[in-house]
This record gives sequence, C-alpha cells and structure tokens, in this order.
Amino acid sequence: MRRAKRRNTTPPRPRVTARTNEEIDAVEVRLVGEDGHQIGVMQLAAALERGDARGLDVVEVAGEATPPVCRLMDYGKWRFEEERKLRAARRNQTSDAAKEVRLRPRISRHDYEWKKERAAGFLRARSKVKLVILFRGREREHPELGRDLIERLAADVAELGSVEGRATLEGRTMTVVLAPNGGSS
Repeated sequence: MRRAKRRNTTPPRPRVTARTNEEIDAVEVRLVGEDGHQIGVMQLAAALERGDARGLDVVEVAGEATPPVCRLMDYGKWRFEEERKLRAARRNQTSDAAKEVRLRPRISRHDYEWKKERAAGFLRARSKVKLVILFRGREREHPELGRDLIERLAADVAELGSVEGRATLEGRTMTVVLAPNGGSS
C-alpha cells in the first residue's frame, strides 16, 4: 500500500539575488563605492580589478540604467541582511483572513456559549469573524431565527467587535462578518 507524500508546510525562505562580478554583461558601468560615494563610469574589467584589490564584489544595483549602476560591497553580507529584513517584514505582517464560526439556529445554551467565547477570542486577537448559520430541512423556512441568533451574538460581543454589513442568506447559509472594534485587523 502506498503512503501519501507528506507536504512541506514551511514556507520557502525569501531569496534576494543580484548579478555579481562576472555575471554582469555590460561593458561599461557606473561604479559606487562601499561608503556610497560615486567613483564614476569605467570599464567593467577595471571595476572588477578595483573590487578584487579591496576584497569586495561588484554588485549590479540598477541594471536597467545606462550605464548600469554597480556597487562595491560584500555580497554575502548584503544578501544575508536583505533576507533578514524580508523575514522580519513577513513576521510582522498581519493577515486579513476572517476566522469562521459556524452555528445552527437551534443551538443549545452550552454550545452557544462555547461558540461565543470562540468568536470573542478571535476578536481579541484582532481578527475578523465570519459567522455562518447553517439551516437544514424546515429550518430554512425560518430565517428570522438566524437573524435573531446573529443579533444576540453581536450584542454579547459588542465590547469586542461590531457587525460589518448586513446578514446575507444564500441557499442554506446565512453569513455576516464581525470586525474588531477600533478598526479592522
């Protein structure tokens, strides 16, 4: 029997690339020193010699310019710093994906309290909450039960979030979005 292949769930590391040294295909380049001052326009061979003399790489910064702008720098160190900045930016970004809480019109008191706490936890975490009320069978004939349930839950979590828009009934589901107070996530 074959086993399913386990998917790698870690996102790929951000990669920063730039053309360096012999990868640069221009004949003439505008060279910038490691401290940021302009050295001037020169032949690529002379720029490479200058980089080798100082133990630095010639890195193409603006390849679309004429002539291309290149900078003398330690490419490995620069690449590490740029990837670290990308990772930090990725860590600090917030996602706008709404969390979903599903309810039924004829929900017991304990289940309602549990779902209410779940929605409150999402709102405390600054996430939007999508309330989905599922109607089955003859429950579909009474959409007012769903609206009453939405109003009740919205009133119970009013200090954490408020209803965004109106409840929409599509087929056998009624949906509404709760947004955390003080702006969206």
